[in-house]
Amino acid sequence: MSDGSSFQLQILDGTNLRDLDLSLIVFDRPVTGAQILHIAHSQASPSFFDLPFPDPLKTAALNRLNTNSDAEPFLSTETEYQPIKASQILKLYIAAIADELKANPLVLSILDGSTLRLFFEDEDDFAMLAENLFTDLDVEDKGKISKSQIRNALVQMGVDMGVPPFSEYPQLNDLLSKHGVDGEEELGQAQFAQLLQSVLQDLEVELSKKNFVFIQNVQVINGSKIRQLLANEKELNSFVEKATQEKPNAKGGLGSTEIIRSFLERNTKELGLPLSESSDAAVLFYDSVFADVAKEKDGVELEKEGLAKLLKDILEKMAEQLELNPVYQEFA
Repeated sequence: MSDGSSFQLQILDGTNLRDLDLSLIVFDRPVTGAQILHIAHSQASPSFFDLPFPDPLKTAALNRLNTNSDAEPFLSTETEYQPIKASQILKLYIAAIADELKANPLVLSILDGSTLRLFFEDEDDFAMLAENLFTDLDVEDKGKISKSQIRNALVQMGVDMGVPPFSEYPQLNDLLSKHGVDGEEELGQAQFAQLLQSVLQDLEVELSKKNFVFIQNVQVINGSKIRQLLANEKELNSFVEKATQEKPNAKGGLGSTEIIRSFLERNTKELGLPLSESSDAAVLFYDSVFADVAKEKDGVELEKEGLAKLLKDILEKMAEQLELNPVYQEFA
């Protein structure tokens, strides 16, 4: 994935989890559900860049596991399970996490020092960066700022410029202590630039040794919810019935495709669709889907049965297009 960001992005869609070899995990005595979950997370951790599993992901996976079970609940953290049953639950829970990630992928950002290296490779770029930071921090316009302002400079650069947040990367504090930036000594612009470069060079080395990985607040719209709706005839018919009720209430002069587009854009959450004006990619997605439909149906007044068929065709087109070209948007 690429969205113009200056750091690496990785999509976690559960693919790696499906390839996990769990045959070496042998239970020789009864274990609790909590122990099974701990083992599952430990086994899946390398595929998750050793990040802790988000609670919403764990909850969603457990819900999938228990919902698909004939006996509720299928997995209880306090219940003790015999070895054969424990092995079965372990495999099914990992599969449930993979299924949840396929439906709702996570976007990871990886800071490996490469963004900082780009600044060092171009002296003019780094000089401009240092000058802009110094100017922003010199609020009194004295031509000098406290040495401790290096901390604020790093905060201002942020992940977009390859600097991890202090709250999640304590090594930054160690680097600042190493360079003695906690003092109140005042620096001119040239001194500030020199110190900033030293700190960033050390940070680049640390990040190249061990990347900093974090989960982005980004939703991947990949058509999975539409596919679920299309596969459930009862829910699909209910949704189509709801949509066809739009026609009698529609403003005069609106064609069938316009009525459907308006309805879909007002029900984005239910369908897992991108907000229509959230990004250029979202606008392009809707325009592309309805461009093909417009060639055949634009301006045509359809009765209820025709409108229902048109809606199903549009949903199918949307699912196909999002599977090929997912749309990314920030979570609300």
